Formats: sequence, C-alpha cells, structure tokens
Amino acid sequence: MPREREPLVVGRVIGDVLDPFTRSIGLGVIYRDREVNNGCELRPSQVINQPRVEVGGDDLRTFYTLVMVDPDAPSPSDPNLREYLHWLVTDIPATTGASFGQEIVCYESPRPTMGIHRFVFVLFRQLGRQTVYAPGWRQNFNTKDFAELYNLGLPVAAVYFNCQRESGSGGRRRSAD
Repeated sequence: MPREREPLVVGRVIGDVLDPFTRSIGLGVIYRDREVNNGCELRPSQVINQPRVEVGGDDLRTFYTLVMVDPDAPSPSDPNLREYLHWLVTDIPATTGASFGQEIVCYESPRPTMGIHRFVFVLFRQLGRQTVYAPGWRQNFNTKDFAELYNLGLPVAAVYFNCQRESGSGGRRRSAD
C-alpha cells in the first residue's frame, strides 16, 4: 500500500503523534466484541471499560509497551493539551495481551466534549524488562519523547479510532427506509 494511502497518514497520526514506521507485529484492540480498525468510530459508551489488547510476536522473551493517547485534547481545533495520556502498560510479553503487563498509568475512558477526537494505541518493542515511571500528569504527554527517554525506538504497531461526545453527530445518518 502506498505510504500516502496508509490510514495512519490519512488520519494524521503519522505526523501529529508518530514518525513514519513499518508495522512489524500484530496488535488487536477489542472493546467488548468490536475490534478497533483505523479510523472507525466508537461512542464514549462503547469505550468505558479498558479494551482487550492482543499482542502478536513469537518470542516470549520479548516485551512490549502500550501507550494510548488523545492528540486532540481538549478539542481538535485547539489541541493545547496534546497529547493526553489515557493508558500506559509496560512489560507485555509477546503473544499475550495488556492484562499480562505492568499497568503504569491506569485506563481512563475517552470522554471528548468538543469535536471528533482520535484515540491512538501505540505498541513499542522493549529492549528488555525495564522500569518505566508514570509521568506526573496525563496532559501534554509526548509519545515520541517518551519512546526516546526509554530507548524504545520506532513503534512496531499502531491503531486508532475516532470518538466524539455521545450526542454528537458525525454527519448525516441515512434513515432506514
């Protein structure tokens, strides 16, 4: 797929949150029975509870870090809290999920108040088990700086969904005739 058609480029995740990278591992994010696909829309009521996260790979001695951020906080037109950290889990063994890792920052469900927000899950390969410290606050987190601080390199996978307030309208809905 040409880079310019890549969903993470089209959704401006590459640029706003991440540098270009090549996906090299499977990452599944599932809310109840709904798998997150790039650009899909989920309502706040669908994302109240932390998702099930499935990490691929084949070497059980490899560990991963998962970061979930909102680059559009508090609103897409004025993202002055960019990025807002919603979840941080480290030491996730390959072939397992986030529930097997070390939760550093607990899951905070998305509750956008203005506009359509992107919620981005980023997976990094760790060099080994390591100590990661929770940032002092969730707002103004920077995924790129975090990866550099902990020597994580480029992501190995990422996926995002769009979300707006429950009563928000993403445009016209076709009525069922």
